[in-house]
Amino acid sequence: MAGLFTADIENRGLVLDPRTKLFIMITLVVFALGGAGSDTAAVRWGTVAVSALPIVLLLTARSYKTAAVSGCLYALVKAAELCLVPHMTGAALSVCGMCCMIVIRLMPGLLMGTYMLSTTTVSEFIAAMHRMHVPQQITIPLSVMFRFFPTVLEGFASINTAMRMRDIRLGGKHAGKLIEYRLVPLMVCSVNIGSELSAAALTRGLGTGVRRTNICRIGLHWQDLSALALPVGLYGAWILGMIGVIG
Repeated sequence: MAGLFTADIENRGLVLDPRTKLFIMITLVVFALGGAGSDTAAVRWGTVAVSALPIVLLLTARSYKTAAVSGCLYALVKAAELCLVPHMTGAALSVCGMCCMIVIRLMPGLLMGTYMLSTTTVSEFIAAMHRMHVPQQITIPLSVMFRFFPTVLEGFASINTAMRMRDIRLGGKHAGKLIEYRLVPLMVCSVNIGSELSAAALTRGLGTGVRRTNICRIGLHWQDLSALALPVGLYGAWILGMIGVIG
């Protein structure tokens, strides 16, 4: 069974070009996380619509549980920001406002990253980077990242299983050893995994100056154009807001 960050090409549903996913991710970083154009009403509501796009994409990838939980949480937090926060004062305003801001700004990007990692293979990502003429100094670290998170999660699951057998857990007899016997092995495992994946990428010829061939078929299709409509429209509203056409 595929993990949360493991690419499962058999159950990814709607197939999008990696460049489409990357553009949506950048849009979420600019507007949801960066707050660009927040002084324009059309941009604010457009940002909400684009923030819901990763949830729809997760539904098409059959990640129903993740999409349902994330969608309900985002809707509740957004409703709290609009209805509750304006009527609060003092410490409650500071705490609730900060929590709402963190969730609303970070969650869309995290969900899109989850969708991107779980529906994009390394070969497709590298092919897309080559199409955009991205330097290998950027392509290689990013391609390593695509395998790093799933491998670290597998290692962390193995460490947790071994520690539970020794009753090293919160509430167990040896809870004081939790950091030493769980976090330290995880840190060492992460360093080793990064080195091994980098060596594997170089062994496969990613660091050579010869143009690589790829059997992956990537390109912009109708589903890509449909997914890009909202982000492109959001950029258009931002530009119109800056020049004073809309308010």
